[in-house]
Amino acid sequence: MGWEDDLFALFDDLEHQAGSLAAADRDAEIADRSRAEYQQVSLSGRLMATVGGEVTLGVVGVGHLAGTLQRVSDGWLLVSSGDHDWVVNADAVASVEGASVRAIPDLAWSPLSRLGLGSALRRLADVGERCVLHLRDGSRYDGTVRRVGKDFCEVAAGEDRRMVLVAFSALAAAQSGG
Repeated sequence: MGWEDDLFALFDDLEHQAGSLAAADRDAEIADRSRAEYQQVSLSGRLMATVGGEVTLGVVGVGHLAGTLQRVSDGWLLVSSGDHDWVVNADAVASVEGASVRAIPDLAWSPLSRLGLGSALRRLADVGERCVLHLRDGSRYDGTVRRVGKDFCEVAAGEDRRMVLVAFSALAAAQSGG
């Protein structure tokens, strides 16, 4: 092997090393961009991509709730579990098992998905069915949702049907069929 072959081998080796360094830089840049983009993904976006799937939610004041995720809206979820439907305050969701690896950005949601927690509770009031309101502190009220205000609902609770106002901020979930 002559000096020319040695020189070309050296150049090939240097070119290979430069290519490896460029690939490592590119991989690091892609990882950084992926992390930066993932910061924009919301829990509700992941849940929206999971609609129709089986999930187990950790809900503050309720515990674990397993069922089919039927709907995701602005600030609440609808989960079917056995004979009960649950309207879950999204702020009370502490953990989710079974979520899709995908996410659907808020911009892609239908206008109906922008209806807030008050809309779901008004539906309960319209039906007049007994339900159980589970609060984040673990307490609960069995009764019927009567009226819904801006940030609270009014429930006729207990045997004496006393009126109780429940703040949305304290509500973990409303369970149908109390």
